[in-house]
Amino acid sequence: MAKVRFTSGRIDSFSCEDGKSQSFLWDASAPGLGVRATASGAKSYMFQAKLRGQAMRITIGATGTWTIPEAQAEARRLKVMIDNGQDPRQVKAAGLAAELGARNASKAAETARRAQATRESVTLGIAWPVYIEARRKRWSDWHIRDHENVGSPGGASKLRGRGVTEPGPLALLFDVRLLDLSGARIAAWLAIEAQTRPTRAALAFRLLSVFVNWCDSQTEYAGLVPAGACKAQQVRDEMPSKNAKEGDSLQREQLAPWFDAVRGMSNIVQSAYLQALLLTGARRRELAALQWGDVDFKWLSMTIRDKVEGERTIPLCPYVAALLSGLPRRNEWVFSSPASESGQLSEPTPGHKRALCAAGLPDLTLHGLRRSFGSLAEWTETPAGVVAQIMGHKPSAIAEKHYRRRPLDLLRMWHIKIEVWILDQAGVAIVPAAPGLRAVSTA
Repeated sequence: MAKVRFTSGRIDSFSCEDGKSQSFLWDASAPGLGVRATASGAKSYMFQAKLRGQAMRITIGATGTWTIPEAQAEARRLKVMIDNGQDPRQVKAAGLAAELGARNASKAAETARRAQATRESVTLGIAWPVYIEARRKRWSDWHIRDHENVGSPGGASKLRGRGVTEPGPLALLFDVRLLDLSGARIAAWLAIEAQTRPTRAALAFRLLSVFVNWCDSQTEYAGLVPAGACKAQQVRDEMPSKNAKEGDSLQREQLAPWFDAVRGMSNIVQSAYLQALLLTGARRRELAALQWGDVDFKWLSMTIRDKVEGERTIPLCPYVAALLSGLPRRNEWVFSSPASESGQLSEPTPGHKRALCAAGLPDLTLHGLRRSFGSLAEWTETPAGVVAQIMGHKPSAIAEKHYRRRPLDLLRMWHIKIEVWILDQAGVAIVPAAPGLRAVSTA
């Protein structure tokens, strides 16, 4: 294999021999360095040597790209590697892999950094709607509405009256990052909200506490809210009192004027609803959600959607049965309203306040009617466990929790006793009805 000293002229004039696919020209200065010319006219520097008895050829690069000194230096470098027992091809592959790995690692680190920055920028206002949508299938309409209302931005025109709605209690925190939702921040928020609307502030805080627990179970939000934020001492110090509103229940001597005013209301649906609230001790929303399919006039029972147990069945006492049977059946709701978008009674409070004013009675909330049922039941010496089961309270003792779930007929005996006593104190007399028949008021 003849060798020549590489010059620009020799390399430029070198070409592939006729009839061959490639020809080689070897350098006399750098061991193993050659120029390969192909039949297509391409020329490139290449290196040829033996490693462990096996011949190898490595392409260095095109003659138009590499200068002769550069090609010779590269050939000598490759020769040194072979002399040291290294395979240049493997060394190059390992270098490319390391370079690729470094680039990938750098890219992964940058991606992780951006993802963490995005995660840390999440505010309560961003995560709250995500939370509602994630839990929507498991919540009742009322519970969803509670979550939407406490986070409402306000500013919408009021459906009743003039002006615009005010922001919900949580709206003040919606611009706060979850990362900054510390106990001190929550306590400061509670201190502000509890001054003007303590009940709504307490509700908003309870919903916020459950939301924080949900965040810890989600990969994208876990660890963002500072640990123990909702349980911090400063938060407990700012929590509005849980005590029932003083005087928020009817006294025995107030029953007569209250029934006179409520029974005289022009809206018979609101009138029946308010009386049923008092005589069943149900929560305002669960009674408002009563459907005709939940009422059994034959066996005198009502199935109520219970926020504690899911649902509970209570007696349909004669007077309440008479009230319900006299209501118009406009749709599936027992307490319906043609003016409401949902078709059900939505806001009976204004009508109740007018009735209280007409009767000369002090202010009384709808939840106060539920309190009244529990308080007035004591006059009849009804067992506390019976009252709790009718009202849907959690059992408060081991025996009540695990052993006593009274059948409907036993509940009915006591419930009718309570209804009759209340109506007697109010001066409303009814003729007891046989099962399946409407009870008739004689007052």
